[in-house]
Amino acid sequence: MSTAHVTKNALALSLKQLMKQTPVNKITVKMVTDTCGVTRHTFYNHFHDVYALLQWIFENEVVEELDQCCSLSNWKEGLFLVLQYTIDNKTICINTTKSLGREHLEMFLCNTFTEVLGGVIKDITREMDIDEKIKKETAVFFSYAITGQFLEWINTGLREKKKILLTELKECLAVQYLE
Repeated sequence: MSTAHVTKNALALSLKQLMKQTPVNKITVKMVTDTCGVTRHTFYNHFHDVYALLQWIFENEVVEELDQCCSLSNWKEGLFLVLQYTIDNKTICINTTKSLGREHLEMFLCNTFTEVLGGVIKDITREMDIDEKIKKETAVFFSYAITGQFLEWINTGLREKKKILLTELKECLAVQYLE
């Protein structure tokens, strides 16, 4: 692992620790660097602000495992991974939705679901003559629906069980008719 990646992981861990007690919009770069034991200069070598670090956390802690989940046969595993990550990082995700960082989480979720659904749509339409733009727009449309349900789940404190949410998401997509 490169030194840059080690540093980014250390900064990420520091931000996550701070977010357990402090809203993300109240966390400063100085707080992150003090917790991490690095200089502000080191922080700015990697990220332009705390929100960029937050976005990096979401992208790097979940996305790596999603590549194999972008298909009709594996899409549920992708949603399950995002659900499990949210549960494992409940305080941080709730903190993010209740702060100015919400748009970063929304954008991450929407992009993630668009990628997964893009693979599903590609599989479903493999033998069909459908414009790529239509496929992309369809994936984006449904990703916004899933993102909305996901954010509602987070805003209610993750009270609903993940299997119930997964079933609701499946019904939202009407995928049960495709299996």
